[in-house]
Amino acid sequence: MAQRRPQQAARARAAVIPLQSGPNRAALARLLPSGRSLLAGFAIVLGAAGLYALARMTPMFALNRIEVEGAPPQVAARVKAALEPLDGTSLLALNGAEVERRLAPLTVVAAASYDRDFPHTLRVLVRPEHPVALLRHGADAWIVAASGRVIAAADPHAVSGLPRVWLASDAPRVGSVLADPLGRRAVRALALARKARLEGRIRTVLAADHELTFLLGSGLELRLGDLRAVRLKLAVASRILPDLLAHGGYAYLDVSVPARPVAGQNSQPAG
Repeated sequence: MAQRRPQQAARARAAVIPLQSGPNRAALARLLPSGRSLLAGFAIVLGAAGLYALARMTPMFALNRIEVEGAPPQVAARVKAALEPLDGTSLLALNGAEVERRLAPLTVVAAASYDRDFPHTLRVLVRPEHPVALLRHGADAWIVAASGRVIAAADPHAVSGLPRVWLASDAPRVGSVLADPLGRRAVRALALARKARLEGRIRTVLAADHELTFLLGSGLELRLGDLRAVRLKLAVASRILPDLLAHGGYAYLDVSVPARPVAGQNSQPAG
């Protein structure tokens, strides 16, 4: 037993060696903010929150002006009218979901975003729908946009300048995307024709399962075939048509095979 006591004492001495932590604690204490600094920080935060709440409730940033960009005057007027009930609302309290809800029924608006221009202005950037055709079903008519969305009912005798597309299926619903497959095909082709600067020449669109034909105002038929490579077909047609129309006497231009366009004087050639 007497031989083990020195080893136990050595272990006890090793276990009670003190840590030199005094200076580190003092340095850490100097880095921490004082109680006075903490109180000042809390006072600043509370003051800012109070000012923000006050600004939300007072007319300091009340909305009194709406500016619409990116839309024609008629569409801009409808956007302003839809947002008019928000007049007087603080820009700080303005709810983005409320702005979207009020613009959602506007079928002439494809997309919109907004930005607060303090102190009193709301700027709305609009991407409008672009009408490309007048849909016909019986005696009724609707305007359809390049996106395929039906944007308004219309008087078929009051609308000019838009190509006619006759629908074989049921009447479409305003605000919805056109469901008729042949009608969608015709609208898609007209949207591409708009980019090819052909839309002003097109009077009527005839759509079948594998055949798409534009009847131009001059009386000439532009035969596209199906929608495959329709961009190329329209590009070829846009280069050939001016010469054909200048010479006159041609009844059709067939670009269904864009590498071999064919023009003729007989709208239904033999063979």
